[in-house]
Amino acid sequence: MQNSSHASTAENAAALRKVKLLHTVAWAFFAGCIVLLPFAAWLRRFDVALILIVIVAFEVAVLVWNRFKCPLTDVAARYTDDRRDNFDIYLPLWLARFNKHIFGSLFAAGILFTLIQWKLDSPS
Repeated sequence: MQNSSHASTAENAAALRKVKLLHTVAWAFFAGCIVLLPFAAWLRRFDVALILIVIVAFEVAVLVWNRFKCPLTDVAARYTDDRRDNFDIYLPLWLARFNKHIFGSLFAAGILFTLIQWKLDSPS
């Protein structure tokens, strides 16, 4: 483990659980924003859609700034040598592995759908 040699395995495991829980909650928040985006557009709540887009865009900027990984991944790595795709988050392995592809595609589709709805709602 990369944590200091005097930290016990139990302390590392407890710290890793806390980081994984925080990471999972953060992931659920951003995934929820992405899933809600087309519903906001469908309901013509473009104000809500814009807020959701800005929130997720901020997260995307953080990921880009951090070389396309969550900063919590680096924190979790301090407490384990495990490097499976889900070592730092409580997600199934397949979802952790393809998370950026799945939710990146959903986010792009949600933005496109929002733009279409907004254009259809605009006076001609």
